[in-house]
Amino acid sequence: MARKHTGIRLNGWLAIDKPLGITSTRVVGQCRRATHAQKIGHGGTLDPLATGILPIAFGEATKTIPFIMAARKTYEFTVTFGEARASDDAEGAVIATSDNRPSAAEIIAVLPHFTGRIIQLPPIFSAIKVNGKRAYDLARAGEKPILKPREIDIFSLDLQSCDQQTAHFRVTCGKGCYIRSLARDMAEKLATVGYVSALRRTRVGAFDLARSISLAKLEELGHSAPPEEWILPVVTVLGDILALAVTEDEARALSHGQRLVLQDSVPTGKIIRVMSGTRLVALCEVEITTENTILKPVRVFDI
Repeated sequence: MARKHTGIRLNGWLAIDKPLGITSTRVVGQCRRATHAQKIGHGGTLDPLATGILPIAFGEATKTIPFIMAARKTYEFTVTFGEARASDDAEGAVIATSDNRPSAAEIIAVLPHFTGRIIQLPPIFSAIKVNGKRAYDLARAGEKPILKPREIDIFSLDLQSCDQQTAHFRVTCGKGCYIRSLARDMAEKLATVGYVSALRRTRVGAFDLARSISLAKLEELGHSAPPEEWILPVVTVLGDILALAVTEDEARALSHGQRLVLQDSVPTGKIIRVMSGTRLVALCEVEITTENTILKPVRVFDI
């Protein structure tokens, strides 16, 4: 017997301004209780000691989570020099110290080494799986997980201010970048040690702080305002994907998983979003044959 879904059927996105000290999983739970949504997920974990934008997907928006996971992200963070921590943030035990404190000029001089496509080793306290187990679970059990370096993209990295002990930065980066690793590696390049003592995510793709809501406000709105007033459309995370308009008959065929033969050509090798008016119908792959251009649905939306 099929499981019966309970709760309210919501479709769309919500940008939560995550507070300090709670997990992303707990935020999802509080959002579920506040909205009574049937289906919910999040688009990119924030550590408990980090604050800022945590995109929350409801209903059909959960099918677009990979697109927000791949989006550019902007962080503001503080590095405290003189101590290295096991977790590369304030939560971990001190594992090394240094009396060296870099100057603003020295910090600015190393920033180009951490801009562009770089190689980064993730922190051992991370959610990356090693032999089927989370790295942070192994680290907390006293083991040292072996993690592989990875390529990441850092589009901009700027020093905002600094004093004798700390430096404040703003970074815009791509998928897979760990700010804790960035802080650790910058400190090493500066011949000292350091850790992230404050971290705030200010943007994820189309979501920024101006479009965010606190958990307290969400609970208040959940009892007094209709969802349409604060849930953002599913297409909010698909703005960079080519859109193609179709008729209602064509939309109906795609919704049933049928391929659609096009009269006009469209770019091949890419995912496109198919729209019927303002309604998102499907995400489709483009297939070119000797005779036709064919749309093959890979994600169908019931909106």
